[in-house]
Amino acid sequence: MYTVRMQTIVGILRGGPSREHEVSLKTGAAMLANLPEKRFDARDIFIDRQGVWHVAGRPVEPHRALRQIDVALIGLHGEYGEDGQVQRLLERFGVPYAGADPFGSYLAMHKLMAKTRAQEAGVLTPAFRHLERGADTEAAAYEITRTLPQPVVVKPVGWGSSIGVSVVGGYAPLRSALNDLFALGAPSILVEEHIRGREATLGIVEGLRGEALYALPSVEIIPPAGSFFSYDAKYSGATREVCPGNFSRVTTEELRRLARVMHRSLGLRHYSRSDFIVAPKGVYYLETNTLPGLTPESLMPRSLAAVGVPFPDFLAHLVNLARSR
Repeated sequence: MYTVRMQTIVGILRGGPSREHEVSLKTGAAMLANLPEKRFDARDIFIDRQGVWHVAGRPVEPHRALRQIDVALIGLHGEYGEDGQVQRLLERFGVPYAGADPFGSYLAMHKLMAKTRAQEAGVLTPAFRHLERGADTEAAAYEITRTLPQPVVVKPVGWGSSIGVSVVGGYAPLRSALNDLFALGAPSILVEEHIRGREATLGIVEGLRGEALYALPSVEIIPPAGSFFSYDAKYSGATREVCPGNFSRVTTEELRRLARVMHRSLGLRHYSRSDFIVAPKGVYYLETNTLPGLTPESLMPRSLAAVGVPFPDFLAHLVNLARSR
C-alpha cells in the first residue's frame, strides 16, 4: 500500500557567502516560521559563509539537498543569492523557484546595467561615473569633483543592503571613499549625483489579486536627520518608514508605473522591489531588489500588511508562482 504525500516540500535557502549573510538568516527564518504548515513542509537549507550547504545540521552537496525538495524559496541576499549564481544551480537540477531567473537577477544586481535599462525605458536616473578596479582614483576624484555636483553617492556596483555606500563631498573625501571601497573588495564602483528628495520604495507582485503586476503601497523612508538610508539605518530601527508614503496621488501613480516599468525592463519574475528618490524635478530610479528582505524589519512585509495580505499567504503565493512556471 502506497502513502500519498499531500504536502509540497519547500526548501528555504538562507545564509550564503555574501556580506548580507546575517540579514539572509533573518529572511529565511521568517519564511520558515510563516510558510503555512498544513499545505507545505518547509525544509531549512543553510549555506554557510564559505558556501557549504547544510541540511539538518550536516554538510551536503547542493544536488543532494535539492533532490529532497519540490520547490525552493530563496532567502539569500547579495552575491551568490541575487546575482544569478544560485538560480543557475537550481535550473541545472530542475528545481522550480520563486524570483527572477539567472539573467534578470544578474541585470538587477549589476547597478550599471540596471541604470542602462532604466535609461533605455525613459526613466530618470542620477548622473553617474563608473570606475573599474585598477582605475586611477586620483584622476577620477579630480574629474568627478569638477563635473558632478557635490556631494556624491559612492556605491559598489554589485552589493546590496547599502553595504559600502557613502555620501561624500570634495576631492579628498571622494578619493578616500574610492580607495576604501576598492580595498574592501568591490570590483567596480558607481559615483552618482546626490539627488535631494524623499526616498520611496515600492514592491511588485505578479498575479496578486488578479493583476498581472500588482503594485503594493509605497513606503516613504525617512532616515535620521543628517543621515541617509545606510546599512546601519536600515537595521538599527532609527529610520522611520511610513506606509503608505505621504505622496500626492500623481506621485503615487508615477511610482507604481515606474516600479512596473523596471520589473518589465529587467525581465524579472514573481516579485521585486524598486527604490526611488522623489525630487522637485521628477522621480529618479535608484535600483531594484529581486529578492527583497522579508525580515520583520523589512519593507515588503510592511507593504503587504498595509493592503491586508497576510505574510503566510504571500509565501504560499510565491510557491504557487514557482510551481506554475
